[in-house]
Amino acid sequence: MDSRSAERLAAERWFLTQGLPAVLRRGALLRRVWSRSAPALAGLAVVAANSILIVTISGQHTVDIAGRPDLPESFVLGLLVLLIPAMALVGWLVSRVESVARRVVIAGVAVGVIGLGAVLGGPSTRIGVNLATFGITIGVILLLTATGIGAILGWVAELAMSNLALTAGMFVRALPVVLLTFLVFFNTYVWLMTSLVSRGRLWLGIGFLLLVAGSFLVATTVEQISPLLSGSSVPADAPALTGTPFDGIPDPPNTDRLSVGERLNVVFVVAASQLLHVLAVAMLTGTIFFILGMILLSPEVLDALTRGTGRSDGELAGMTLPIPNSLIQTTMLLTAITFMYLAAKALTDAQYRTQFVDPMLDTLKQTLRARARYRATRPER
Repeated sequence: MDSRSAERLAAERWFLTQGLPAVLRRGALLRRVWSRSAPALAGLAVVAANSILIVTISGQHTVDIAGRPDLPESFVLGLLVLLIPAMALVGWLVSRVESVARRVVIAGVAVGVIGLGAVLGGPSTRIGVNLATFGITIGVILLLTATGIGAILGWVAELAMSNLALTAGMFVRALPVVLLTFLVFFNTYVWLMTSLVSRGRLWLGIGFLLLVAGSFLVATTVEQISPLLSGSSVPADAPALTGTPFDGIPDPPNTDRLSVGERLNVVFVVAASQLLHVLAVAMLTGTIFFILGMILLSPEVLDALTRGTGRSDGELAGMTLPIPNSLIQTTMLLTAITFMYLAAKALTDAQYRTQFVDPMLDTLKQTLRARARYRATRPER
């Protein structure tokens, strides 16, 4: 690979890691689709390997654990708890691999593991169904990578992990609403409602709450970044690009305005960063309520809270688990309510703006400076 190709590859990779595939020139997204899909394929391989272990331990392709779990079922529950962290860890490790050749090999190995998962595990007892399911999933991963959506989703996952430190600070400032929500958590009518309402109707209600809160947050975000999106020159206070592929390239006096696709990409990235941050704190709060419920809820307490309508087991993601269904649904509802409060608080919290919003705007200015230099060195479409 000559130096010019290496520079182009480094520049394209930088924008992809920033979650901004729309900035790249035409055809750039269609290059190295297989190697760029390696992190997602590795994550899917973890799912396939997990399904093999579950089938080996339980002898079943579906998780159906009602009542007190025995030893094998306890191992299955442990595998389910570790699945998402394991996927995130493996995907993150593969994303750190710089060599294209190594990524190609990793993607190939991942597909091999996925194939074994279809034969020895999978969601169905029929191998053909498993092969079709995993095959379609692989095709979707490759399509998302080729369209740039995969880069955005990868950036979202990376952001969620990197914001954990900021999440703790916002959680501490949200303690008053957490304490207030405890009163809702122990309200009999809330438990009665969540024990009677269907999961589909509950999702509709939660979706409505998230839509209202998210709309205000996104609208405020667009208002904050609109001056940056409408300019045709590099922001004067944009941070330097030291250590990036664009270091040493002079700023052009003018640059072309952002296209509609680029504007949508930037708005999505900036809005998603704020929504993810707020959602992480809300989910942390929901986890606390869930753990508290698992500690306090005995069959007698559950019967008293739900007036005899509560089930001792519940369903989650198509699995039957030894967790009261009303606890699952109450936790979901309180998480959505907490999200609404935090979204409103984020709009007026000066400390949140200093710690999160201002650095995010600086990153956006730096990205726009990099885009201007990238377009100046590669003006062809």
